[in-house]
Amino acid sequence: MTRRVYQGLFLITLVVCTLLFVQEVKGSVTQLFPHVDKVAHFGIFFVLAFIMDKAFRIPFFVQVVLLLLYGGAIEWMQDMLPYRQASFYDFLADAAGAASYFVIHYLWQKKRAKA
Repeated sequence: MTRRVYQGLFLITLVVCTLLFVQEVKGSVTQLFPHVDKVAHFGIFFVLAFIMDKAFRIPFFVQVVLLLLYGGAIEWMQDMLPYRQASFYDFLADAAGAASYFVIHYLWQKKRAKA
């Protein structure tokens, strides 16, 4: 896919994720297994990091900072909603998801360079 396609996909993903993060969570979703929300945060930010990396030619450190700012903004926004609450651990899951993508990407690139 081209960078333009990834840029559009990134924008769409960002909008959809933001809308999901402001939705009221029903009890049945949180009862799937303990800390399902942390797994969701991790996965969403892993995917966002992947798409962002493909969409933009900016250093990975800048991408991580931007994703962390987005994660912080999401938590701040959730704190403003009467039916949601901010969580430092959700923010850590966001950071771990983004960082995990870049660590895996770095290791993959290093392995490919050897071959």
